[in-house]
Amino acid sequence: MTKNRQPEVTAAIKDIDFDANDYQIELNTNHGKITLDLLPDVAPGHCANMIGLTKIGYYNGVTFHRIISGFMIQGGCPLGTGTGGPGYTIKAEFNATPHVAGVLSMARTNDPNSGGSQFFICLGTHAYLDRQYTAFGKTADAASMEVVRKIGALPTDANDKPRTPATIETATVVVRKK
Repeated sequence: MTKNRQPEVTAAIKDIDFDANDYQIELNTNHGKITLDLLPDVAPGHCANMIGLTKIGYYNGVTFHRIISGFMIQGGCPLGTGTGGPGYTIKAEFNATPHVAGVLSMARTNDPNSGGSQFFICLGTHAYLDRQYTAFGKTADAASMEVVRKIGALPTDANDKPRTPATIETATVVVRKK
């Protein structure tokens, strides 16, 4: 049974102020740095959740466990299998943000409200995901997208697991006054 990290996350997000600040997540991977701009205007719950998980160190050492060329790279599973999570789920916040290259979205099961810690970053345009998955961020710059593409080009096995690890060594929150 996965330990429920909700109390830690709730404590970690008490000081979030989306009106006064812009937030980014920096994923320092073994393939380079991915900086993600969060979009709290369309998915505040998802943004707060990722900020909280990042602040408690949840993503440190976690891999991108699923890569589908031209589609997406997926990470955030503490088990590295795609079956783990933070011990709680969050409510979907479907919105009009298109699923294009560089968009950060929440992974889930068939239940729309089953997201928790697993996320994916799109490698291309996938309109069929729009309003079906919660988009809540995007790559901040071309250098970040280049790292996403580099990870997305890694050879995988038959289960879409990369043959060489793509690891989030550390994840940090960057806060900037508006």
